[in-house]
Amino acid sequence: MPGLIGKKVGMTRIFDDEGVQIPVTVIEAGPCPVVGMRSAESDGYQAVQLGFGAKKEKRTSRPEMGHAAKAGLEAAPRLLREFRIGDGEEYEVGQELTVELFEAGDRIKVTGRSKGRGFQGVVKRHGFRGRPSSHGHPMSRTPGSMGPGTDPSRVIKGKKLPGRMGGARTTIRNLQVVRVDGERNLLFVKGGVPGARDGYVLISK
Repeated sequence: MPGLIGKKVGMTRIFDDEGVQIPVTVIEAGPCPVVGMRSAESDGYQAVQLGFGAKKEKRTSRPEMGHAAKAGLEAAPRLLREFRIGDGEEYEVGQELTVELFEAGDRIKVTGRSKGRGFQGVVKRHGFRGRPSSHGHPMSRTPGSMGPGTDPSRVIKGKKLPGRMGGARTTIRNLQVVRVDGERNLLFVKGGVPGARDGYVLISK
């Protein structure tokens, strides 16, 4: 089955029947219209192209308007993403997918762009312990020795060093759907998902 495109609303907590609190992330998932189809005959793979949200008309190009019009949409989607589908799954252009694809207890994976932390050192970026902090060590947060000297006389690739942290595509698997609100198109997912509030995420089983 395909998935849904959603927007992270934020985190809260809910209580189950026994009064145990569960930390959840609230995701506004869908409704996602089917904007296009990919078939093995013409494209070499099977997938469904879904849209989410709506662009302002003044910010929409004519090709985007035409693509949306073929699917019977009044406005071009703000976001377009493809989801692979298997044999026997049939969808039609213009069909709308909602949170009813999921139900409480389902295991899902959520993909988003993690929060950007900017340029960070090794202590924050990789969890290095740092040098002794007593007596004012002059270089307490530096990475230390770079590696071999005469041979091979270079820094080995892959060494953990300072650099840009976050802002990367991240997927968290095996998250549990706790509650589905079909009226408000909301998914309540146990735990945290990548990204900041109002960030777009992809949800699939």
